Amino acid sequence: MTSADPVALAEALIRCPSVTPDEAGALAFCEKVLAEAGFATERVTFSTPGTPDVENLYARCGTGAPYLLFAGHTDVVPPGDAGRWRHDPFSGTIEDGVLYGRGACDMKGGVAAMLAAAIRFVMANPGFGGSIGFLLTGDEEGPAVNGTVKLLEWAKARGERFDHCILGEPTNPKHLGDMIKIGRRGSLTGHLTVHGRQGHVAYPHLADNPVHGMVRLISALLAEPLDAGTAHFAPSNLEMTTFDVGNPASNVIPAEARATFNIRFNDTWLPATLAAEIERRLAAAAGNAVRYEVAFAPTNATAFVTEPGDFVTLVQDAVEAHTGRRPALSTTGGTSDARFIKDHCPVIEYGLVGETMHQVDECARVSDIEALTAIYETVLSRYFMPS
Repeated sequence: MTSADPVALAEALIRCPSVTPDEAGALAFCEKVLAEAGFATERVTFSTPGTPDVENLYARCGTGAPYLLFAGHTDVVPPGDAGRWRHDPFSGTIEDGVLYGRGACDMKGGVAAMLAAAIRFVMANPGFGGSIGFLLTGDEEGPAVNGTVKLLEWAKARGERFDHCILGEPTNPKHLGDMIKIGRRGSLTGHLTVHGRQGHVAYPHLADNPVHGMVRLISALLAEPLDAGTAHFAPSNLEMTTFDVGNPASNVIPAEARATFNIRFNDTWLPATLAAEIERRLAAAAGNAVRYEVAFAPTNATAFVTEPGDFVTLVQDAVEAHTGRRPALSTTGGTSDARFIKDHCPVIEYGLVGETMHQVDECARVSDIEALTAIYETVLSRYFMPS
């Protein structure tokens, strides 16, 4: 197997059952491939009480500027019932031009394309003058506390400074040239509790039904939009995710009602300002009639955007050159490790088609993995050797 063959690399990575937080040989494989190509590599393990230890990989080729960083993760979500898969989820089987396996698109296929592209470029341009790096974690699909966020601080403490970063998450909805992510929405989760007084349903005057109060508060949260959206973001969106009273009896008014909501918010808000707005709406709706509490879960996901400019255009041009499509610039989707990287350098996300990520029979077209490698190669060439 050649280290510059992205499909062979992807097959080998899928065969490592690296379900978060198990490294399962995936990072060791990446380290070996990069070290053989001349990259200086270091494996770093981080720990936090109450969370599993996580291995990470940092690699760099070159000492000069500019410094382009590739980032990604080798951990995957569990496969679920392996019997429902077309092929064993960790077999890395190719059938009819499609590579099957957990992580094929999210994101071992993307990692393989990055590795192959960087190795091909370094082999063809040994004196390119700048630096190419890799930041690979085993903690993206899990708590995300012992992975990229700590690896970035570790690198910074060593004096590493990055100019730009490409995160290889699967960004394309249907076709390889569909979309580049230039930012992400923030995420804020709230837990709402309404207090009542338990009693018999036939004697409601002797009780205080918290369900009525909860409906009142939820209605207030949903009555008005949080904002109208911004230049690069859709309007912020609040979704109720649970509503529970834990009441097994149909003839008892419960003592308490609980609900959870999540808000995916744009750059109108910070977590603190958004929480303050939610608290304002709840207080206004409750008045003196509803007794409630609201608590917000800690969040490290704030909205951010990498403003379009030369680097974004360079990547767009490379994608269009190989796919014939001009990719849209988007901030949709969930959170990613880009939320940590943006504090250290401008970051964009571009990878494979994500239709099957986290699903049974996750897969990626072989031709897409090869085309993504070519796109990354073109980015490297134009980045370090602009015409």
